[in-house]
Amino acid sequence: MSIRVLIADDQAMVRAGFGALLDAQPDIDVVGDAADGERAVAAVAEHDPDVVLMDVRMPVLDGLEATRRILADGPERPRVLMLTTFDLDDYVYEALRAGASGFLLKDAPAADLVHGVRVVAAGDALLAPSVTRRLIADFAARRPAGRAAPQAVRALTPREVEVLRHVAAGLSNQEIAAELVVAEQTVKTHVSRILTKTGLRDRAQAVVLAYESGLVTAGGR
Repeated sequence: MSIRVLIADDQAMVRAGFGALLDAQPDIDVVGDAADGERAVAAVAEHDPDVVLMDVRMPVLDGLEATRRILADGPERPRVLMLTTFDLDDYVYEALRAGASGFLLKDAPAADLVHGVRVVAAGDALLAPSVTRRLIADFAARRPAGRAAPQAVRALTPREVEVLRHVAAGLSNQEIAAELVVAEQTVKTHVSRILTKTGLRDRAQAVVLAYESGLVTAGGR
């Protein structure tokens, strides 16, 4: 089945360009677009997309608040992939806390956009690229690390905590497997258990938890 995508951006040329690119893929179907956050919320209810490409800054209702409203009903709602530029602000960090599955720079190569849609549609988070690691670390650096791990983290085994630290560093399952000298399927199992025990939506929220609980610090693992 095709991945149903909704594009929310206040620039008509961006919506048209991204739409043409994604519609050209055999496994992706652009089902609608929106010029502001309020319209995006309404369009999600109307079109029921699998993935929403959400611009951070839009009129009427910004991408952050739109993301909160779209994801308010829980994990069965669509995945949100934030679109932003290099002049980032706290919106992106807060969007991850609200449940967004990651973010892409608007000037990323076309192949990255297509790949990003497929990644989040599959239930993963778009957090592996090195630029994303640096940006998340930058947001975390603006906030002091938690003095004590929350109850959710204390429920994890030592190995699961170790895996969570690697996830927060932006490593893929394959990279974590190489670091720990275990099978990739073992890492997938650990990640699944981490999400279940902490009640988190995906790897994006796991990264936020790792930073906020003090398991990792900005710029390090």
